[in-house]
Amino acid sequence: MGTQWKDTVDVADGFDAYDDLPERLIGYPAVFAALGIGDPAVRTVLDYGCGPGKVANRVVGASAAHVVAADISAAMLEIARTRRAHPRIRYHQIDSGGLPFLAGNSVDAAMSCYVFINVAEQADIKAIVAEVHRVLRPGGRYAILDTNPDTTGIRFSTFRSGEPGRVYTHGERRQVLLHQPGGGVLELIDHHWPRQTYLDVLAEAGFREITVREPLLDPAEAAKAETPPAEATRPPFLIVSGVK
Repeated sequence: MGTQWKDTVDVADGFDAYDDLPERLIGYPAVFAALGIGDPAVRTVLDYGCGPGKVANRVVGASAAHVVAADISAAMLEIARTRRAHPRIRYHQIDSGGLPFLAGNSVDAAMSCYVFINVAEQADIKAIVAEVHRVLRPGGRYAILDTNPDTTGIRFSTFRSGEPGRVYTHGERRQVLLHQPGGGVLELIDHHWPRQTYLDVLAEAGFREITVREPLLDPAEAAKAETPPAEATRPPFLIVSGVK
């Protein structure tokens, strides 16, 4: 997770309890496809902003890759190390956004899920992307998953990012509601970044072949629900990727 979320046990536990159903069905498969997870050539994956380790755990479950998982939150990493320890995952705490434990050109692929929206300053986002570019090998791909800035305010199956009907400006603080399996709601604050921000920071760092995906829920999955979820017609996520 990103740098702006409160590093508390309550927030970390609440986020870990969140049922990331839309991410599992729509978001993470698109990220894994963009990175080539499962391809034998992708042997080392950087999970920058790993949070409680859910995505890193899915990478090792879907491939033979090793994962370098890094996050700024001590509380998130405690959950990851306790609940999602794995011989092919190495967890690291980072302080200023840098990755001093990784050499240049040392990882085959990299991802950041829910990181940019938790960073308040675009300059800090640029620094993160530049550091990811440094550690990626030439030809390696970087994928970013965030909530879609063009569907802000829509109530999806398990979350709502932003207030309905409100237009947010570049970097503005935004309310997030994560609906918990037990019926509770975890309220957080993130930041609104237009899609152009993602394109600009990747291009400035030197990434090429930049692509944008906005996947929808598979019709077969949507048909299982009594009421078609918003994810069937409105894309909840923005997945931006580029090649070093």
